[in-house]
Amino acid sequence: MDRKIPDFAGTWKMKSSENFEELLSALGVGFMLRKIAVTAASKPSVQITQDGETLTIRTSTSVRTTNISFTVGQPFSETTVDGRPCTSHPCWETESKISCEQILQKGEGPKTAWTREITNDGELILTMSAGDVVCTRVYLRE
Repeated sequence: MDRKIPDFAGTWKMKSSENFEELLSALGVGFMLRKIAVTAASKPSVQITQDGETLTIRTSTSVRTTNISFTVGQPFSETTVDGRPCTSHPCWETESKISCEQILQKGEGPKTAWTREITNDGELILTMSAGDVVCTRVYLRE
């Protein structure tokens, strides 16, 4: 069965963000670093290029730029929001939503994961979780 792969490609601007500081706090990020991160990450620019089920996601803020590239269904290495190396396992949760469990390569910490979903009205919803804390960020395509 051929399934239609959603189009994540484009440049995305953040419309809203909930619980980002709480997420960083749950990950043990210190107060000053949290304040800097929350300010810097308040206006990220996200560029996604896509070739079938392979996505490259570039997130730029005033403080740093991160790049990840992965194919849905294949584990890959990335770093958690707080900079710990992990192995991520992206899979299709629904036909328009990728969910990704992150397994730390070393050390301990809360269980982390993220999802990216394209909604029917064309928004990109990124959720990031650390333990029981969930951060939701909504993006609009430029």
